[in-house]
Amino acid sequence: MLGVSHRTVQLWVESGVLQAWKTAGGHRRITLSSVQRVVEQRTQAIAAHPVAVARSASKVLLVDDDTTLLRLYELEIGGWDLPLALIKANNGFEALIKIGEAKPDLLISDLSMPGMDGFRMIRTLRADPAYGNMAIIVISGLDRATIKTMGLPDDIPVFAKPVPFGELRKAVGAVLPPA
Repeated sequence: MLGVSHRTVQLWVESGVLQAWKTAGGHRRITLSSVQRVVEQRTQAIAAHPVAVARSASKVLLVDDDTTLLRLYELEIGGWDLPLALIKANNGFEALIKIGEAKPDLLISDLSMPGMDGFRMIRTLRADPAYGNMAIIVISGLDRATIKTMGLPDDIPVFAKPVPFGELRKAVGAVLPPA
């Protein structure tokens, strides 16, 4: 019904997205109303924000919990005159769902987010053979020492907030295939 992996369901239960309890044997039991609520929310979200993708457009997933910044990124990147289809997510959980659905060519993400932060999301992607080589760019307000301590892979470009859009455009152009 949900169209997600077993592990995603476990994470949703642990984070409270799905209501559930554990049996004496340690098995999870999820309420049907909770599952139906999540399915309805996803259906409404997809219907409200259809993603129109041109055949030659590269798909870029923008992830940030700050809706104002997310809109700023969308407006700035959307005006670059590059063949890009932009997809948005507000946290790591939502981003992983959209990655499974849309298979974006590039992920541009914040690191500090509620629920699932960017560090955990990136570790999850890198551990999956299907997404281990996904192009990723990070935009964060965290200092470089903290980012290094938290274990972000060295091959991921990191831009400080406020993001220098000229440099970000060069980085995006460098990782995406030519149109």
